[in-house]
Amino acid sequence: VILWREDKPTKIDPKVVHAAIKQADEDRRRLQEQAAMKASMVINQCVIGKHEYLARKGFPDEKGLIWFRQKKEYLVIPMRDLKNNLVGMQTITEEGEKRFLYGQKTNGANFVMGRDGVNILCEGYATGLSIREAFRQLKLPARIFVCFSAHNLGTIAGRLEPGLVVADNDKSGTGEKTAKATGWRYWISETVGEDFNDAHRRAGLFKAAKGLWSLLYPTGGGHVR
Repeated sequence: VILWREDKPTKIDPKVVHAAIKQADEDRRRLQEQAAMKASMVINQCVIGKHEYLARKGFPDEKGLIWFRQKKEYLVIPMRDLKNNLVGMQTITEEGEKRFLYGQKTNGANFVMGRDGVNILCEGYATGLSIREAFRQLKLPARIFVCFSAHNLGTIAGRLEPGLVVADNDKSGTGEKTAKATGWRYWISETVGEDFNDAHRRAGLFKAAKGLWSLLYPTGGGHVR
């Protein structure tokens, strides 16, 4: 690495810096507005139907928003802020490839299942569906926030009344680290590489639901073996 410095001191004009920051903020807002408009347009083009991705995740009869584009079927997950404003969307292919819209706001964006009950945070949509089924099994109400990433999960946790985090047990340890940082109780599979949807499909709904129950009403650990 070679460092080069001018002989004369570099002068920084605060007005230039301020103008650059202001322009960057305006550009970001413009992209976010465009992404929100595109999400609205795409959602209006969607039909309600089944999707291969949901079938592979254990929900063959589940229906969602389906967007047909270039001979492909995309599952569309609307993303809203905590004031319920549409900010973007996530698309999922039949193979499970996930994408967001260019420039959309993702910080604080979520998809909510349920209207009342304990607040539950998770990363992925299929994980949210499995949590929903578990709480139906337990006959308990819940508001499930699909946060789309571990970082965003931490952001949303700071804006809600504490409940339960259902973390991914990824190899990097990011899921558990984020869950611990929220200060909430958290569930995590004992199997590296698993999320709650994986555990649900492997161990069955009863055992998966029992793991959540044991955290809400502690009598033991919250792991699914």
